[in-house]
Amino acid sequence: MNSIIAEDLLNQMIPPLKVTDSMEKAARWLEEFHVGQLPVLDNRLYLGLVTESDLMDQDADKQLLSDIALNYADVHVQRDQHFYNIIELAVQNKVQLVPVLDEQREYMGVVTVSDTLAAFGKVPVASNQQGIIVLAMEERDYSLTQISRYVEENNAKIISAHVAQDEHDPYRIRLTLKLNTPNITRIIATLERFGYSITAQFSGTEEVSEDEQQRYDALLRYLNI
Repeated sequence: MNSIIAEDLLNQMIPPLKVTDSMEKAARWLEEFHVGQLPVLDNRLYLGLVTESDLMDQDADKQLLSDIALNYADVHVQRDQHFYNIIELAVQNKVQLVPVLDEQREYMGVVTVSDTLAAFGKVPVASNQQGIIVLAMEERDYSLTQISRYVEENNAKIISAHVAQDEHDPYRIRLTLKLNTPNITRIIATLERFGYSITAQFSGTEEVSEDEQQRYDALLRYLNI
């Protein structure tokens, strides 16, 4: 089993806010980076996440982030924690990103759900001999009928499909397909040949522990499939 830890998945493209920043700046950054939350720091200490709903509840954009009560102060992982823990926290708290702290509890960066999904896709899991493929595409390119045809040409069927907005690009979507076979190599090759981008894949062909299966089930709940 691959041992991928939080430190390996840090996304330095998403910056933290400071308690001395204004709510106006926080709202602008949430929109600019296409996220629903951003971490707030006091120097290097992590205080919590500011969300769109936090800002909507406030009247004055010029107010500072120090003026509002932040939530999610306990939502973080240590630098050496397994990426399973990131998935669990994201599922439990319905957030798009999880802050990472060092041994002194100082902020190092964030790991996004998208980055974690990509890491998770490298790990084989058991799922009753089923396969899962996660695709990313422009919203205008989405056609489930067309994609189903490519799947069925490889002697497989789509059991369920879920569409979600891409966390980083409002014009792109994430399509998660659950298939009736763990043999997805040829299906992926066909989809890629027709220009689809595969961001994660899961094949239920190995024996896994009960703990790993529970975490995998949590991932499926996050994907809504």
